[in-house]
Formats: sequence, C-alpha cells, structure tokens
Amino acid sequence: MRLTMRIGVLGLQGAFTEHVEAVQRAYAKMGMVGEVGTIRRREELEKLDGLIMPGGESTTISKLLRTFDLHDQLVKRALEEDFPILGTCAGLILLSKEGDDQVTKTDTRLLGLMDMTTNRNAFGRQRESFEAELQIKGFSHPVPGVFIRAPAITRVWGACEALGQLGPHIIAAQQANRLAIAFHPELTRDTSVHERFIDIVRKWR
Repeated sequence: MRLTMRIGVLGLQGAFTEHVEAVQRAYAKMGMVGEVGTIRRREELEKLDGLIMPGGESTTISKLLRTFDLHDQLVKRALEEDFPILGTCAGLILLSKEGDDQVTKTDTRLLGLMDMTTNRNAFGRQRESFEAELQIKGFSHPVPGVFIRAPAITRVWGACEALGQLGPHIIAAQQANRLAIAFHPELTRDTSVHERFIDIVRKWR
C-alpha cells in the first residue's frame, strides 16, 4: 500500500481543473498529504486510490471513456474492489444504472454502478442555472450547490441510499464507496463534498 493517497480526476472533458484544486484545498483543510491530478489513460487509473468524474457533457464523456479504453476497466475495479468514485453532474448520470429518454436517444453508455435512475436535464437549461444551500445527510452544515444544466436522481433502490433532496428531486446518493452529486461542489470554496470523498478513500485504503 502506498503511504500517500492518490486521487485522480478524469480529464477527458468538463470541469476537471477545478476538482483538482478543490481536492488540494480539502487535503490542506484536513491536514493531510496526498496527491491529485488529471488522468486520461488506463495505466493511470490502475495507480489510483479514488477517481472523481466531473461535470461536463455525459454523452461526450461516455464516448471518450470507450475511446481511451477506460470504461470497462473502471467498471471492473468498482465491482471487484469497491473502488471509490465521486461523480458530479455528468458523472452522476454515468454512475447510474438507468437514464432517461435522452440517454437512450444519444446512445450514452452508462457505467451502471449505482442502483438509481437519473433525469439528465431535471433542472432545465444553462440559462436556468442557480445556486442553493443544501441539507445532505452526513454533513454538519448546509452545502452550497451550483446547478448548471443539472441532472437529478428520480429513483433509488437496492443498496443505493438517497442523501439529500431539493424539492422533489434527489440531488445526492451513495452506494458503497460511490458518491453521486447532482451539482458542482468544485465551483465553490466549500470543500465538504471533497473531504467526504477523501474520507471514503481513506477508509477504503
């Protein structure tokens, strides 16, 4: 086992730089020494203790996961090792087992790692973006959330647990070491989501 934790941020498309910076701030706040950087190759995935899948465009990320030969290996690690994954916005969509009609029409290949169904554009288009203070199970304070063309979880079952809602929409869920968040925690100064993921990774190691 490596002495230093190594978290990767999928660097294929989306807000990956902001996630790297958020993890760095979270390490500092927690008094931890750890590594974080973007990954794009299969061999890089093998060296990680945890992976963050950022927001972006879910169909594009899905295709790039296959192009870079990461899709099947990521599923394999998650199922065989309970490998920790944080999926935000588009990452949440890809973690789910079921999507909406848009997922079907665009031939988006989901990872299928969480027992949940998602609505890809539950909160509307880009111009309908907004911020909200969120109550999420396991967090000691309200979590600021930035919603940009955000998805929502419409149903959970099996081992998947809903952690928070905004109106009728489920906006956070966890299944084993996989954490799905509908909003963009990396676009605020609050590091509580990343701290929670680091804690998941630490316990898994």
